[in-house]
Amino acid sequence: MTEDLSPAERYQAFRIRAAEQATALAPFREMYEFDLDPFQIEACKALEAGKGVLVAAPTGSGKTIVGEFAVHLALLQGRKCFYTTPIKALSNQKYADLVKRYGADKVGLLTGDNSVNADAPVVVMTTEVLRNMLYAGSQALRGLGHVVMDEVHYLSDRFRGAVWE
Repeated sequence: MTEDLSPAERYQAFRIRAAEQATALAPFREMYEFDLDPFQIEACKALEAGKGVLVAAPTGSGKTIVGEFAVHLALLQGRKCFYTTPIKALSNQKYADLVKRYGADKVGLLTGDNSVNADAPVVVMTTEVLRNMLYAGSQALRGLGHVVMDEVHYLSDRFRGAVWE
C-alpha cells in the first residue's frame, strides 16, 4: 500500500513506473490480455537494450512472445526483422498471425516456393531462405535489426541442423 511508504519511497516508485512507461515494452505489454512472465520481461528488456537473446523454456511457456517483441521493436525503430521458422507450415502460420496484428503492408513471406511482399519491414521465412541470403550477401539484409529463430530445437535434427548452425 502506498500510504505505508515514505514520501521518498513513493517518489522512487513513481520514477520506476515512469521509466518503465517510456520503454517500447510498455505499449507491447498492453497488446496482450495477460501479464508477461518474468523471463519474458527480462528477455524483452535485453532486446531493447540491444543485446542478443536466447530463450530456452518448455513448449507452451511463452517463448514466442519474445520473438514477437523483436518484431514490435524493429517496427518502432524503423528497422527490419526476419522471423525464421524451420518449415513452411510454421512460416505460413506466423505470417498470418503477424499480418493480423501489423497489417499486410508491413509483413512479408519467403519460403522455398512462395514470395509475398518480400521487401516488407517484417519478413517471415524458412531458415533455409535466411541461410541462402547470408551466403549470397543479399541486399535484403540491409537495415536488418532483428532475426528471430523460432523452433531452434531443430538444431539437433540430423538432416536440418546444419542450417541452424
